[in-house]
Amino acid sequence: MENLEHDMVVESSSNDKIDCNKNSYTFEEFMDIIRVLRSEQGCPWDREQTHESLRDCMLEESYEAVDAINKNDVENLKEELGDVLLQVALHSVIAEETKEFTIDQVTTDISKKMIHRHPHVFLDANVENSREVLKNWEAIKQEEKKEETISDGMLRVAQALPALIRATKIQKKAAKVGVEAANIQVVIDLLKSSIEEMEKQVERNNNYHMEEELGRILFLITDLSRKLGINAENSLTNATDKFINRFIGVERLAEGEGKHLKDMSIDEQTALWGRVI
Repeated sequence: MENLEHDMVVESSSNDKIDCNKNSYTFEEFMDIIRVLRSEQGCPWDREQTHESLRDCMLEESYEAVDAINKNDVENLKEELGDVLLQVALHSVIAEETKEFTIDQVTTDISKKMIHRHPHVFLDANVENSREVLKNWEAIKQEEKKEETISDGMLRVAQALPALIRATKIQKKAAKVGVEAANIQVVIDLLKSSIEEMEKQVERNNNYHMEEELGRILFLITDLSRKLGINAENSLTNATDKFINRFIGVERLAEGEGKHLKDMSIDEQTALWGRVI
């Protein structure tokens, strides 16, 4: 829509006109834009989308928003939050069309939830600090979800979460009733034992047990990070970034010698790797 010589307007399904050259738009105007995109006069791609087809988009946009936060990139965060909001709007308009729910019901439900889970703000409950706030929040949430056991809470943890985050949440719930390793050394010993078992399964070429043991190792590593007070997800992200940076350095050294990594021996690659800090 660049280089337009005159103002453009689009008729929405509610017969309201959408000014395509405004400097700012309200939330309701934004929702109308999404409704137009989903209409017969709208975009073929947008009309084809469903809750299911948009799942990956929701995850990707959320991660990109988190990436902007990690990089302290406020301008990009503003853009990425808009992309997250777009996903919320698309799902809500799709639901409006199928009469599942409306965007007003979405905002109403979250508003009621915030009021209910903040009795120290909207009612007469008293709290001393944020620790008590979180304790009350969890208790209220358990009441809302009708969780009677720790198992109920575990089953409610979303399976779509990144595996390390989900494992940590499950371990924290188990720890609330004392179901956890006694100390850090116990976790380390269990980890050593699992690695030894993995070596045996590798020798036997037993794929099923290798996968099972690898899962146990990852679960124990997550538990170790929890006990150490280290975020496992962040640790893996940092390690991956470090690997990328070192790989870039190694590749540049190879190119400086007129070589390609794929043509070099393991010993030659290792020698280059040792030269990169």
